Amino acid sequence: MDLFTPLLNAIPVVLTFPNLLAMVGGVLAGIIVGSLPGLTATMSIAVLLPLTFAMDPLVALGMMAGIYNGAMYGGAIPAILLRIPGTPAAIVTTFDGYPLAQQGKAGYALQVALLSSAFGGMMSALAMMVLAPPLSLVTLAFGPPEVFWVGIFGMAAVSVFLGDDLPKGTLAALIGLFVGMIGLDPVMSTDRFIFGALELESGIDIVVLMVGLYAIPPCIEMAEETFRKVKTGQKLEFAPFLQTLREIPRFLKVWSWAYFYGIFVGLLPGASGSFVSFLAYERAKKMSKDPETFGKGNPEGVAASEFGNNADNAAALIPTVTLGIPGSSVAAVIMGGLLVHGLQPGPDLFRNSGDIIYGFMIQMFLTSLILIPLGGSFATNLFAQVLRIPRPLLVGLILCLSIVGAYCVQNSIFDVWLMFGFGLLGYVMSKTGLPLAPVALGVILGPLIESNLRLSLLLDVRNENILFTRPICMVLISLLVVTTVFPPLWKRFSSRRKKQQNTD
Repeated sequence: MDLFTPLLNAIPVVLTFPNLLAMVGGVLAGIIVGSLPGLTATMSIAVLLPLTFAMDPLVALGMMAGIYNGAMYGGAIPAILLRIPGTPAAIVTTFDGYPLAQQGKAGYALQVALLSSAFGGMMSALAMMVLAPPLSLVTLAFGPPEVFWVGIFGMAAVSVFLGDDLPKGTLAALIGLFVGMIGLDPVMSTDRFIFGALELESGIDIVVLMVGLYAIPPCIEMAEETFRKVKTGQKLEFAPFLQTLREIPRFLKVWSWAYFYGIFVGLLPGASGSFVSFLAYERAKKMSKDPETFGKGNPEGVAASEFGNNADNAAALIPTVTLGIPGSSVAAVIMGGLLVHGLQPGPDLFRNSGDIIYGFMIQMFLTSLILIPLGGSFATNLFAQVLRIPRPLLVGLILCLSIVGAYCVQNSIFDVWLMFGFGLLGYVMSKTGLPLAPVALGVILGPLIESNLRLSLLLDVRNENILFTRPICMVLISLLVVTTVFPPLWKRFSSRRKKQQNTD
């Protein structure tokens, strides 16, 4: 009972008017920020920090929680409407969200994303409340070798399951890994592949790459269509929100796996975030009775992606508040917010400031809940009107937003030119059938994989081959082999069986 006493004491404090106002304002700001490519929750909370010095700690943390959860849903809005991920985690949402929008079901896709984001965030917050202390011990078993294999497993899963052609998926992943190596070596700090351009020393920013790969190719394609035939705005179909609520049982199986991935990956410092949605999407596609519909407008793909990346939200904060090890970039900024208000992350945080930290967990739950009325009545209906804009005007609007988003990352025109370069690369890849997702994931996981590989080699002073002999590593290697070998063999077996049936 002592464990939940601070939780019960925090509830009436959290439900005061200043805290509720901060949470609502944070959610609205987060939705707007997430819907603008180039602006992230990390950036917004970092800008907010100096403004929270004079605030009550719970009010400041409530605003941070609102921005965090609101931005994660907001990233799905341009992903569905324009195929431009508002946040890195929304890349997977474009796979089925954008095709649904092209079919005139943008409102429905946004409603599915909203419900998945809200329930994913709420379930993640519950896990943080109940399981934070015991689950934090799991992270102690994951050293550099284990994190390395987790990254390799994520790359392999995306290459195998998100592309119809394994060689093409592997090639795209290798392109992403190469791009991720540009800049300073993470261990020795030597220049790599910068070709004399000092702007590349800090590496390729994921926002610049993401906007280039996912925003420019659709603009080129829409411009091609415009030259052939000028198209007017798209017709929108809005299903009643209650009707979408009745479909929740359809998504429960997909959500359960996405929840597992979100909690598991969230516990790994530095490995949380974007590729949770990739793993959840891969699992949803594998479990589906109609896997061929994924990528063509299957709402279960949207549900898996959005639930997965929001299930990671509070889970990434578990190692932050219990061990002082941020699980993501947003968690690192939030940890800074805790320190600003005199709250030292670690085991003593629950004993010395239990009311505040449990209050913050409740705020993570409530801001996810607030998403449903705010998103259902405001964001979905308002932002879906983007599709009514005629195609010629939409091309110009997307280009302007893309240029502003790329420039705002580091206030550099060099990033704008990089964005256009990646846009041309994305256009060529889309025409040749190379998937874009492994490229983005390669840039995200590349530095993580490389740094943990080299740390593992440095730690292996006794030549014990710790990359292969540690128990968790052996389990991950087994999963990797099953993931990469079994699906192609099964696909070949199925095709031969169909041919035999046709001949018979």
